[in-house]
Formats: sequence, C-alpha cells, structure tokens
Amino acid sequence: MSPIAHLFLILPLVMVCCHLAGRVCRRLGQPPVIGEIVAGVALGPSLFGAVWPDGQRWLFPREALPLLDALAQLGLVLFMFLIGYELNVGQVRSRGKVAAWVSHVSVAVPMVGGLLLALAMYGRFAAPEVGFPAFALFIAVSMSITAFPVLARILTDRKMDRTPVGGLALTCAAVDDITAWCLLALATALSRDTSLTGVLTTVALTAVFIAAMMYGLRPLLARLAERRADRPGGAVAVLPLLLTGILLASFATDWIGIHSIFGAFLFGAVVPRGAAQTAAAELMRGVTVALLLPLFFAYSGMKTDFRLIGAEPGLWGWCALVVAVATATKWAGSTGAARVAGLGWHEAASLGALMNCRGLTELVVLGVGLQLGIITPTVFAVLVVMTLVTTVLTAPALTLIDRVAARQRSTFLKVPEAVAR
Repeated sequence: MSPIAHLFLILPLVMVCCHLAGRVCRRLGQPPVIGEIVAGVALGPSLFGAVWPDGQRWLFPREALPLLDALAQLGLVLFMFLIGYELNVGQVRSRGKVAAWVSHVSVAVPMVGGLLLALAMYGRFAAPEVGFPAFALFIAVSMSITAFPVLARILTDRKMDRTPVGGLALTCAAVDDITAWCLLALATALSRDTSLTGVLTTVALTAVFIAAMMYGLRPLLARLAERRADRPGGAVAVLPLLLTGILLASFATDWIGIHSIFGAFLFGAVVPRGAAQTAAAELMRGVTVALLLPLFFAYSGMKTDFRLIGAEPGLWGWCALVVAVATATKWAGSTGAARVAGLGWHEAASLGALMNCRGLTELVVLGVGLQLGIITPTVFAVLVVMTLVTTVLTAPALTLIDRVAARQRSTFLKVPEAVAR
C-alpha cells in the first residue's frame, strides 16, 4: 500500500485504541491522556513490535511515519492554542509575581537534585566522549521539566483549567518549559563544543517575540475585532484567520529555537475573546480532541521502547532513585515556593502535584539528548521510567490532596458544634 493508504488505516486504529484505553484509565481514576500514551506504547516496539515485529513494521512503515508525525504535531499546536485562548489572562496577570517566583524555584531545586544525580551517574553511565558539564546540565534539565501539553490535558479532563490553581499551574509550566528549552540549547552547545552565541540569541529572540505578541499584536487584534464586531460572517470568517495566526506563531517559535507549541499558546492568549472567536475555537476543538491530539500522544508512545531497560536489578534501583529525586525536588520546590508566596496549603500542594507532571515534553527532551549522544540508551530508559511514573502520579495525588482538604474542613466545622453543645 502507499503511505497515504497506510495512513488511512492507521488513523481509525489509533482513534479506537486511544478511546478504549482512555475509558479504562478513566475508570481507574487516571486521565484519558495516560491511556492514549499507553495505547501508543502498546502499538510500538515495546509490545506489538516485540510480539509480532513483521506485523508492526507492515502496519507502521517508515514511509508513513512522517505523515503521522506531521498530523500529530498539528494536533498539538491546535490544542495549545485552545488552552491559551481559554486561559484567564487577567487572573494570570493578578498572580504574575507568584507565577514567576514558583516557576524559578520549581526549576532551580530540581536542577540542584539533577546535578547531584549526575555526579553519581557520570562515571558509570555516561559515554566516554561526553564531558561532565553537558551530561550534568542535561540530567538537571530533565529533572526540571513540566509537561505543558499533558498538564493542560489533565487540567481540562478534571475541569481545573479555568480555576485559579489551574491557571497558575499553566503559567508556571509555560515559564518552566521555556527555561528548559533554553537550558537544553545550552547543553547542546556544550556537547558540541560550540560558542554560546546561539543560546544567547535564542533567549533574546524569545523575549522579543513575547513582547511583540503582548504589546504589538494583541492591541492590533483587539482593534480589528472591534471593527468587525457588527459585520456578518461569524465563525466561518474568523476560523481561517485564527488558523493562519496559529501556524505563523508556531513557525516563529520553532524558528527561534524553543518549540512550536509556545507560539500557538501565546497566540491563543492574545486573541480577543468574542462570540465569533469562541465559536471558531469550538469548531477547531472537535477535530483536535477527537483525532489529532490522541494521535500525538499515541505517536509519542510508539517511539518509546521499554526493552531498553532490561532485567538488571541494579538498573531498577537507579530507576527508583531517579524517580525519588525527581518527585521530591519538583514537588517540594513548587509547594514550598507557593507557600512562601502566600497560597494555602491545599492550593500549594495541588500546584506541586501538577508541576511534577513531566509527560511527553520530557520524552521530547530525552529524544534530543539520545540523538545528540549526550545520554546513552540506558540513561534514556531510566529517565523514561521516571517520566511515566511522575505523570501517572499526578491524578491520584490531586485526588488524595482534595480528600485530605475536605476531611480537614469537615473536622473544622464539627469543632464549633461540639463546643456549642
């Protein structure tokens, strides 16, 4: 079959598998996004490829994978536009200082933990040609990641995306990931023994892009929306304009060197909120959530091979250590910073649980490190285990925090009644 014919066969298979796995995860108290990742892992080399290699290669030929990847990336940027559009900008602005403080601490503390891990891991796991600065910085970056797209999906599934803590978590995650991409660029420069001019250029261009979107494009879009407020056309006329803006903003951030999702998210945040824009966003949501977004999660899972871990007991011990350091430093740093900033313990603990979600953004970063030779396949496998464990922990941790808070409120209300009696 041609690659296009294979694509038409793959798409319904991926949709059905993701839907079924998502329903199972929902019954188990996990967000459907976890099921979509598991479905992708099952369709990839870890399960399907291990049981029936020829069938896996026939169903997912190399010629069809670029088409699959392109649709997956399109779904990701469209979803991030929707998240940015639904973000309460006024709410974020009112908590800007809190978001900046929490973001910086939630990156700095895990990075310190990652540097200490690198000291212990370098002699045993690093490739001989990789210097310690590049290896240590990469491990530190991998500890500090928060999965922006997966976090957004979890918040949406739990109906937390429009709550104060949800908006704050998205803002902190966005700042975290921009910082992480810049640090990843630094690690890449160190691994290639190149100058830091490119890294500094990336940081400067990112700042210019954000300023242009917030202070240049946003007022322009607001004036255009006012002029077209009474004109006919509605969502049908607005939708092509939104799609054009999403794609150009995504291209800009990808060209700058961070990631295309940040351009889509920022464009969504600066688009004026109006009836036509909201209707156009809803038209976009149907295809994005039903087809393109599950395709992204499934395709990312297909690229993960758990056979890299093997059956070595010592390696599983290193996995446990990496998971413990990653969880403790990220959660403690985010929660502690939120408490210092004045948030209640319930909000602070929930924010820490959300920021500990690493998901597929981490898998993207790990793939870059493996491709560049900064980490070996063994280190890649260990960090993949850490990524999936911290992602799966997010939903049950939030549920546990909510139950503890509800129990404390119930106890607090019963005390005055007992005193009155």
